[in-house]
Amino acid sequence: MTTGLIPGGQPPDPRPTSRPPHQRHELGGQEALHVDNRSRSSVITARAAASFEPVGRSVASARSFVRDTLQGWGFADIIDDAVVLTSELVTNAVVHAGTSADVLCLRSDEGVRIEVADRYPEREIPLQGQAVDMGSPDREGGRGLQLCAALAGHWGVEYTPTHKHVWFQLDLPGRPVGTRAAGPALPADLLPLADGRVRVAVVQIDRTGALTSWNEDAEELFGYSVEQVLGKPLTDLAAWPHTPGTSTGIAEALQLSRWEGTYGIRAANGRVSSVYASHLRVRDTGGEPSTVCLLVRDHERAVLQSPLRVPADSASTSDGQSADPFEVFIGSPAPDDLDGLLQRTVERARDMLDGDSAFLLLATDDETELEVRASTGLPSARQRFARVPVEAGPGRYGSARMPAVHDDLTAVPGAVPLLSGTGMRSVVTVPLKVEGRLTGSLGVAAESPGRYSNEEALRLQFAADRIALAVESARLGELERLRRGSLSFLVEASDLLAGTLDRDQTLALMAQMTVPTLATWCAVYTIADQASEPYLSYVLHEDEELIDGIKSLLSKISPPDPVPTPGARIWSAPGEAAHQAALRSSMRSLGMSGGPPHQVTSGIGPTLATASAVGGETVVLPLVARNRVIGMLTLGKPTDDHFRQEILELAEDLSRRAALALDNARLYSERTAISQSLQRSLLPPELPDIDGVEVEVIYRAAGEGNEVGGDFYDLFPIRDGAYGFAIGDVCGTGPNAAAVTGLARHALRLLAREGLSGPAVLERLNSAILDEGARSRFLTLLYGELWPQEDGSAQLKVVCAGHPLPLRLRQDGTVEPAAEPQPLLGVMEDLELYEQSVTLDPGDVLLCVTDGVTERREGTRMLGDDGLADVLTTCTGLTAGAVAARIMRAVERFAQDAPSDDMAILAMRVPGLHKD
Repeated sequence: MTTGLIPGGQPPDPRPTSRPPHQRHELGGQEALHVDNRSRSSVITARAAASFEPVGRSVASARSFVRDTLQGWGFADIIDDAVVLTSELVTNAVVHAGTSADVLCLRSDEGVRIEVADRYPEREIPLQGQAVDMGSPDREGGRGLQLCAALAGHWGVEYTPTHKHVWFQLDLPGRPVGTRAAGPALPADLLPLADGRVRVAVVQIDRTGALTSWNEDAEELFGYSVEQVLGKPLTDLAAWPHTPGTSTGIAEALQLSRWEGTYGIRAANGRVSSVYASHLRVRDTGGEPSTVCLLVRDHERAVLQSPLRVPADSASTSDGQSADPFEVFIGSPAPDDLDGLLQRTVERARDMLDGDSAFLLLATDDETELEVRASTGLPSARQRFARVPVEAGPGRYGSARMPAVHDDLTAVPGAVPLLSGTGMRSVVTVPLKVEGRLTGSLGVAAESPGRYSNEEALRLQFAADRIALAVESARLGELERLRRGSLSFLVEASDLLAGTLDRDQTLALMAQMTVPTLATWCAVYTIADQASEPYLSYVLHEDEELIDGIKSLLSKISPPDPVPTPGARIWSAPGEAAHQAALRSSMRSLGMSGGPPHQVTSGIGPTLATASAVGGETVVLPLVARNRVIGMLTLGKPTDDHFRQEILELAEDLSRRAALALDNARLYSERTAISQSLQRSLLPPELPDIDGVEVEVIYRAAGEGNEVGGDFYDLFPIRDGAYGFAIGDVCGTGPNAAAVTGLARHALRLLAREGLSGPAVLERLNSAILDEGARSRFLTLLYGELWPQEDGSAQLKVVCAGHPLPLRLRQDGTVEPAAEPQPLLGVMEDLELYEQSVTLDPGDVLLCVTDGVTERREGTRMLGDDGLADVLTTCTGLTAGAVAARIMRAVERFAQDAPSDDMAILAMRVPGLHKD
């Protein structure tokens, strides 16, 4: 979409003069199009134009364009109708006709005229008098002209062989308005009559019409206490209408944004008191509307009544009294919002001095820079929010603190940086000051030299003095709203950033919070350590199709310097690189490249799109955490767009929070990696393959992030043909228990390979545990040695030191313990342990578990040894892996809650000899 705002006097026709003259035809018939061919004779005070590509999303863009334009002009009353009509007409062009659409908005003293043009060369030009079937209102297409006929005051269609223009005009609604005025000094006997103490009743009514507030003056005037009226409808008290000629009911009056008039209130004594009321519709911070009513006795109406307003361009009232100079300059009613007030100001200033353009800049809080906030006759979309230093330029833009006139800007290039390259030759600028402090600068410029003198400067200064306080008040109101929004934004951002310790997710959150709220695109660079170069870690654009192009562009240029100085600094490298890439692509596409040939991989279209996306202002904010630069946050705008100072301040606050969150994620990731590395060192290496024996192990450590707990297992070769196996449980869970598991597992391997018997191995391990002193923990352990036999069976010798007994599953489905219980380790110094021999026949299974399996609980129920045995009886004929998996499923399904204890399952099965 391309746009241009060209406010001014009577504009030239936006369409080319070389095309044939417009062919207008009055269409007859009941259903014929109504063509209003009256000329645009009224003075055009502003003009905005935009072009939209033939894609579906252009309809929404056109609606936004018209809404923003009319909002800026202060025409909120007709926005809805204008948006509906524009949406239908643009849909006809870009969706049904499949062509681009040109939208032109014209503002005059009579209303707003909007034209929508398309380019559909195959269209049949209607003949004069030809009736046109409007179709059914329920059809998806074809409703645009019907809506024009229904909503617009005037409308029409203009055809040429290649273009169609549909236009409509919306008249401004007539509404009573008031004015601010100062009355003359009068003799005492001519003053309005009032009681000794004027009472103003202040009541508030909610959206249902019920009373929610009733002040003391209301009690005095009408005799009702607060308790008597709260919650009652106002209609129970109001005598409406009280005076003839009142056509609006009380329910309607309470819905209006503002209302003044006379009606009656039934007092507690039954009599009707005539009151003069002023209603104001408001809403609270939650968006709930209500109406505030100020009521006085009718003969005291002068307290509330607004005097009649005079025309905005009249300098005095009918009785010769001077009107408010602010109203004279700005017009009445004055725009409520800051942007509307500033736009009205530059337009009136331009008209007052008969200039070609005008501009208004607001000073930053420290008065070091001026920020462009409104302009007319200049490319406002390009200049908006651009900043210039107060003391910059050969002509010392510091003259913004005093009125200044430049007869010819070509003689002093750069005197007014804002006008560079605009064709303006002469300019007059005056300061906006409040209590001696510079708050802004107002200027009017012309294309011819020598247009202005000190007389024009004094006239403009007089106007600037009238509006400076209003502008500053509106600016402070806007800043307060922005700051409230900023606080909410930062609170939400802090909550989101604090909710994750994952580095990649933190990077994604940083980008998603800035785009599109603060910037059009962003890139995050990270720095691993002080010796490392910045690395491009994340790129995001509000249009996902442009992300790859921006990422490719940024990867080809040097990253910004990691400067720890706080605040945003300009980074011009991306824009310059994108401009050069687009220039090279354009030259290659035209066959004008004189350098070595370059391989074009993506075509000129994406290159130009990337150049446009990063062609605006780009800023870099350092990510500083714990006195170290850990990265940079880069924010960018599209071509010729700039950041507001308030947005940069908000981005700086966000970068501080994001830096700490990113560093916390980094520290967490590093410590998690160390913890996982240490935990993995406590687990046994890969289990050995044992000929003639199937082995399967399932291990689950309790606690988030734990890979090792108090339970452990091991299976290792002792000597030729012999293998040792163990499964144990250290008291407790987590890292403290895991430390003892490491001691036990490594000690078992060393002692078993010394040729010691099973009881001797466990007795020496018991001594090692007791030597740990206060860090020692008691340990249950099942240790055994395994010898596969040539006949397909396996011989085992086991010692069960306080551990759940191993279970043996025979081929016939019977389950029996394979060992006897003996004392656990880590409690007594002198242990008398013995080993037991077990033979596993072909098809037999030996199941060893820790107490986390048998003590699995659901309320008062526990799986127990019997429950485990019952599950094991169903595993006849299964492999060792299937047995272990079935046991684990049974344990998990026994209770819904996550396991609170570590669990280990070791299953060994002797499949027997295979016969060929």
